[in-house]
Amino acid sequence: MLDLGRLKALNAVAVHGSVGAAAEVLGYTPSAVSQQIAKLERETRTTLLERSGRGVRLTDAARLLAGTASQVLKLVEEAEVALEEQRGAAIGRLCIGAFATAARGLLPGVLAGLIDQHPALDVRLTEIDPPNATEAVARGELDMAIVHDWANTPLPVPESLSRVHIADDVAEVLIPATNPLSRKEFLEPADLAEQRWICQTEGSICYDWLVRTFHGAGIEPVVAYQISEYRTQIALLDKGIGVALIPRLGRGEVPDSVKAVPLRPTPTRRLYAVWRTQASRRPAITAALDVIRQVS
Repeated sequence: MLDLGRLKALNAVAVHGSVGAAAEVLGYTPSAVSQQIAKLERETRTTLLERSGRGVRLTDAARLLAGTASQVLKLVEEAEVALEEQRGAAIGRLCIGAFATAARGLLPGVLAGLIDQHPALDVRLTEIDPPNATEAVARGELDMAIVHDWANTPLPVPESLSRVHIADDVAEVLIPATNPLSRKEFLEPADLAEQRWICQTEGSICYDWLVRTFHGAGIEPVVAYQISEYRTQIALLDKGIGVALIPRLGRGEVPDSVKAVPLRPTPTRRLYAVWRTQASRRPAITAALDVIRQVS
């Protein structure tokens, strides 16, 4: 009988494209993953990996076996879900992913609630951006993720995942108090046409949202400072540099030197919890959803 751990290692290499990437996801060393696959080769009497430049590639036989391994691992997860459901208790390991501000503004309360209400549950948290998070959940690397999107910048979610809306998060324009616009009751995109923006890096959901929103108003925003972390953005604003659109969740205190001014129409991002549909009956998933609703 084929060893499940070795099949898992082969499947990880097939999904992630290299032994090193597979090792990082599985929490092993590359040497350990190579050893698992070498044992699987001896077990099946088949060559599974071939050298290709500095890396390796899967043979045709390996791809066939990896496809079967993926189906087997799904069946194993279904069995684990059924057993956990029968016990009726949230137990085992629950790996949650969350984007930075949710990890700071939402997850501390969620983790505390789960630890208090379900002490037998081993909860792990990983900070990860929404597009990567949904893929990680679909691949089975995470059990659940907290993600977000904007109305004009929807987040693609794989068909194998379920999701539920958990909260809305309003964003405001943060602007140095020395800027005359900081004294307005509210701002419209046209008011900000000549401003130099601080924003997340190009390709992020927030960057795409900013560009699309201002393009819709016929404005080309000047994104002069691409900064991922909101606290760093606020540090620039504190020195009188730029303007930024920052959601309230996880934002923390704003210094007196920076003013938060509403934007019209009000920009609101939607927060979701996503998980694999086949794990919906797992008590750990339902327990996490219950606590998320309590906290949010």
